[in-house]
Amino acid sequence: MFRLALRTLRFRKGGFAASFAALFLGVVIVTACGGLMESGIRTEVHPERLAAAPVVVAGDQSYRVPNSEDAERVTLPERVRLDPDLVSAVRAVPGVAGAVPDVSFPVAVLRSRDGTPLPLGERPAGHAWSSAPLAPYTLKAGRAPGAEGEVVLDGRLAASAGVGPGGTVGLVVGGAAERFRVVGLASGRSALPPGVFLSDPDVQRIAPRRIDALGVFPVQGTGAGELRGRVAHALAGRGVTVSTGLDRGRAEFPDVRPAGETLIVLAAVFGGLAIMVVVFVVASTLGLSLQQRRREMAMLRIVGATPGQLRRLVLGETFVLAVLAAALARLPGAFPGRLLFDRLTAQDVVPSEIVFRQGWIPPAAGAGVGLLTAVVAAFVAARGAATARPAETLTEAALPDRPLGRVRVACALVCLAGATALALVTAIVIPGPVAASTAGPAAMLWAAGLALLAPRIAPILLAPLRPVLRALTGNAGRLAVLNVRARRIRTAAAITPVMLATGLATGMIYLQTAQSADAQRVFAETLRADAVVTSSTGGPTSGLVADIREDPAVAAASALVTSVGYVEAPRLGGQSEDGVPLRGVSPEGAAATTAVSVTAGTLTALRGDTVAVDVEHARRIGGGLGVGDTVTLRLGDGAKANLTVVALVAMEAGPKTVLLPADLLARHTTAAGPAQVLVRAAPGVGPGRLAAALTDRLSGRPGVRVADRDEAVAVQAEQEQTGAWVNYMFVAVIVGYTVITLVNTLIIAAAERRREFALQRLIGADRGRLLRMMGVEGLAVAITGVLLGSLVAALTLVPFGIALDGSPAPAGPLWIYLTVIGSAGALTLIVTALSTWFALRPHPAAAAAV
Repeated sequence: MFRLALRTLRFRKGGFAASFAALFLGVVIVTACGGLMESGIRTEVHPERLAAAPVVVAGDQSYRVPNSEDAERVTLPERVRLDPDLVSAVRAVPGVAGAVPDVSFPVAVLRSRDGTPLPLGERPAGHAWSSAPLAPYTLKAGRAPGAEGEVVLDGRLAASAGVGPGGTVGLVVGGAAERFRVVGLASGRSALPPGVFLSDPDVQRIAPRRIDALGVFPVQGTGAGELRGRVAHALAGRGVTVSTGLDRGRAEFPDVRPAGETLIVLAAVFGGLAIMVVVFVVASTLGLSLQQRRREMAMLRIVGATPGQLRRLVLGETFVLAVLAAALARLPGAFPGRLLFDRLTAQDVVPSEIVFRQGWIPPAAGAGVGLLTAVVAAFVAARGAATARPAETLTEAALPDRPLGRVRVACALVCLAGATALALVTAIVIPGPVAASTAGPAAMLWAAGLALLAPRIAPILLAPLRPVLRALTGNAGRLAVLNVRARRIRTAAAITPVMLATGLATGMIYLQTAQSADAQRVFAETLRADAVVTSSTGGPTSGLVADIREDPAVAAASALVTSVGYVEAPRLGGQSEDGVPLRGVSPEGAAATTAVSVTAGTLTALRGDTVAVDVEHARRIGGGLGVGDTVTLRLGDGAKANLTVVALVAMEAGPKTVLLPADLLARHTTAAGPAQVLVRAAPGVGPGRLAAALTDRLSGRPGVRVADRDEAVAVQAEQEQTGAWVNYMFVAVIVGYTVITLVNTLIIAAAERRREFALQRLIGADRGRLLRMMGVEGLAVAITGVLLGSLVAALTLVPFGIALDGSPAPAGPLWIYLTVIGSAGALTLIVTALSTWFALRPHPAAAAAV
């Protein structure tokens, strides 16, 4: 039977080609998702600035969340810096030849000709020259900086700025522009980012008592592993990590840890949905291909083949096909996964420092999914063909109209029940944008359940179309209507991929547009400022806030610092691993620029070690917080802060946030400064006049930009679209795969009817009439598939809309839906016409004899 299975592959090239394409592309997609997940799990990062140091000491970025349900360790969102006293402790460890602290701070180099900052692509970090050996950087001209006001520039920066040794260059450090004398030029490996190196006194002035990492060098004869053990023992209990090898990269770039977790989640969600689609598509394609061979199976039974032999025949064919598809899917290698990974890094979803890795496990998993799906689908399809009576099978092969099997109906009911449960959970239990995590799987379950019941649902939807099609299309329509009614099961098989493509595309795209619209709505509602001031040269400073506040056109101004923290005492029940959003504000302008209502206390008292807590958190912390109580927070960099409550506030929109003084919170962030300044206009001052006044006042500060309210909302919308692009990319991959299935299904269906077309031509029908007939059939398939797909999308989007903003209608332009259904309908008609035209190419007598 296995030899016979190999021979049959030559005579059914069309059906096997369609099944092969579905298997091949399915394995490629699953493998690519596996590569993304492996990269997230490994989170390999090559050290750059610290590459020359065999051992690196950095702050411990992990934190155990108190009062959470499972008390898991999370990664702190801000860089945990080292105590300067650790330097002497490490230098005292036996085997240490040297310990070099590394300090990084934002700096902008100004062009010598016009004083404008270099582009963001050439935006370096500032360091002390004493840390240059960590990379290493070496002098290629001049000397090292030794006194205040001296600097060594990377040669690439010096060329861009138009300055050389002996000249002066403008640098923006700490938000203020200063002049430095260039005393030397440095160079390093080409992969190293450009650097700006100041003297140690200048670095102590700009970033006092700050150490990001510590590079440790061993004495001759001491290995990196041995030294790591000694240093770790000496620093036990000091809240640090000691790294060697690739772990040094994670110490240098602490933000890659949460990015790796994000990549794992993205790969899991996308991969899970992709596997569901692959299983459904492969099973339906193989099932359709085998369904068209029921006459062949019946003839084999009549001439003596046993049911077991037929099952082995089908399984042998499918196994050969699946193995071939899985083997050829290895040819693209890691390219598909790397392509997706590169798109993620290009959109800043994943840091570019993470290295893409795809070992043997993702290809093995992809091949396993393809093989298992193909074999199981073939076994289920072959079982019915092998056990049915030959005479009944011959009758059904001519005009299949058998009832749905109990297993199929049971699977459909399970899918629909699961989709209903997820819809209820989405609408009632899960709040806001998080509801998308259940809405996506619900879409696939709705599609699967309706597809399994399509042979019963399709005639109901087609019934109102029959008189319309007959009236509008004449004889061709009458023939098409008769064919659709007689070929109910095979028509349903053609409708299913149209439904799948329409439903998934509409549902997934509108899920994203709704989330983006909701985020923009919340941002606009919480933005109380009439203008937003930002800086591309290191962030606004407290002096900038004071300068803005003095302008007559300004009523209030507040710095804005954002971070995440955790409540340690009193107890916050059910504290999330995501922590509590923290917002740093200026006490003088917080009330006018923040979307809160003060219910107790005052925001003007928000100075020093104080905090304002929203009323919902206040109720959940301990027995209830009030003004004057003390709360202990763990800030984003791991620092503990005992704060006095000076106000209780109610958030008007957006997440429930804890307010802190901006200068307090800024000290515990990676940027060490505010991100924006929010400005409220004085009475009678319009947005345009305010923006003009601020632009004129701040014109002498390089890199400072003033945006009015509309511009700020537009920038936020653009950022939302950047994040949405990733979801659109994943949706495009899955929908593209279902479109290929749609094409395969229609081609197989047309090829199967060659003999029917030949007989019609022999009794007088011409090609034009047959093409018109198939066009009407294609139109009926497209309309029915679009209706079912729209139902899938509606059942997905209505619960999500209710959870998001209470409205069942999804937010998003109508042209998206029109484009989706128009594309699905046009593709169905085009492929139907082309496949029919190819099926009509042979001479009728020759085709009828096959």
